[in-house]
Amino acid sequence: MIKRILFLCTTLVLLGGCSLIPDYLQPQAPIPTSWPQGAAYNDQQTLASAITVKELKRQEFFNDPNLLQIIELALATNRDLRLAALNVERARALYGVQRAELFPAIDAAGAGGKQRLASDLISPGTSRSVEQYSIDLGIASWEIDFFGRIRSLKEQALEAYLATDQARRSVQIALISEVAKVYLTLAADRENLELSRSTLKDQQGSYKLIRRQFEVGINNELDLHRAQTQVDIARRDVALYTRQTAQDRNALNLLAGLSVSEILLPIDLSSVIPPKEIFAGLLSEALLLRPDILAAEHQLKSAYAYIGAARAAFFPRISLTTMFGTASDELSGLFGSGLGTWNFTPQIAMPIFDARIWAAYRVSKAEREIALTEYEKTIQVAFREVADALAVQGTVDQQITAQKSLTEAVAETYRLADLRYNKGIDSYLSVLDAHRSLYGAEQGLISLRLVKFVNQVQFYTVLGGGGE
Repeated sequence: MIKRILFLCTTLVLLGGCSLIPDYLQPQAPIPTSWPQGAAYNDQQTLASAITVKELKRQEFFNDPNLLQIIELALATNRDLRLAALNVERARALYGVQRAELFPAIDAAGAGGKQRLASDLISPGTSRSVEQYSIDLGIASWEIDFFGRIRSLKEQALEAYLATDQARRSVQIALISEVAKVYLTLAADRENLELSRSTLKDQQGSYKLIRRQFEVGINNELDLHRAQTQVDIARRDVALYTRQTAQDRNALNLLAGLSVSEILLPIDLSSVIPPKEIFAGLLSEALLLRPDILAAEHQLKSAYAYIGAARAAFFPRISLTTMFGTASDELSGLFGSGLGTWNFTPQIAMPIFDARIWAAYRVSKAEREIALTEYEKTIQVAFREVADALAVQGTVDQQITAQKSLTEAVAETYRLADLRYNKGIDSYLSVLDAHRSLYGAEQGLISLRLVKFVNQVQFYTVLGGGGE
């Protein structure tokens, strides 16, 4: 009996093989086949130490052990990443529900009874007790997928699941990138804080000297107030970077999902081992492997599957209810031949005219165009992000070299101006201007070094994050 039901189910499943999903062809990427060229991009091929991002794992890209440890901590405890993983599990479960619609649900019901008869109602030698058992097996309203409606919905659910999984990868890459950027920013802010503290100490010493000179009539009140401005600027910056380093730590703790140990935090930017330098030495089509682009493509394929389901709605929907029943005086009789009875009840729903079906079909085609546009836009945004990272990579080293030279020149200017002032040759205004320039140049050098490191992380991100 059970073999008969399984044979019937298998046969009907094989019969429902038609699909009305449009053939999917990957759209042509709406971007150039090569990266931008020009003075801003330098000669990227000359980077001897550069490596490609393809198959690059985070353990190979991030050289700083403390940073890598914080990243691993964030991957284990960050709530956004956990939420993304739970969304994947939900999408997987929904796909399983939709896939189960292809197969019938077999129900079973059993009953039994025992009856004792009066002796005057039975003949001599006949048992006074009568036992009867029955079992009913049935398929409750199973739709036979002749025109692929359920298969299209299953395909749509599968693509939605795959898109959700790629979205999880995007969240993971974004998390790694953000942890690294906040870590580097904290290092730069701590270096700026130390610079502002050192400047404050030096300017307080200069102010005390000028005040003593003013008190004995050697110096004038104008120089005293000029010295006071430098002290106040340094005090202001100490407070500013104290606040920013605290906020950086708060951001890092949030990303990590718990409080990060002080041992793992950077002392300054100079103490950080920078990430490896990446060169996008591949055609722009490699961007199609980015998880956000893959997710957009799965959404596009899902829209194609939705069109198949909408098309199938124009055709009849055939469902089948099957019941097998058997009864016997003894349990062993349940599997006896000739005791069971089959009852087939086919049901056909034929749409004559339903405006909702036509509307759903138009909606499915519109959603495909929307998904296609979003897919193309995602590719264009990715190309722009890589081009921007290339522009930074091609110019930031020149900026750093120039800034170092500027800092050295301004430092020498400050030394000479201070020397001339102490000898009475020049006014304190020259010292003030030279020191202000030196302080700004040193801050600018820290900022440019941060830009370089952050851009290396950005390169890793915009090219897809490499391997898991």
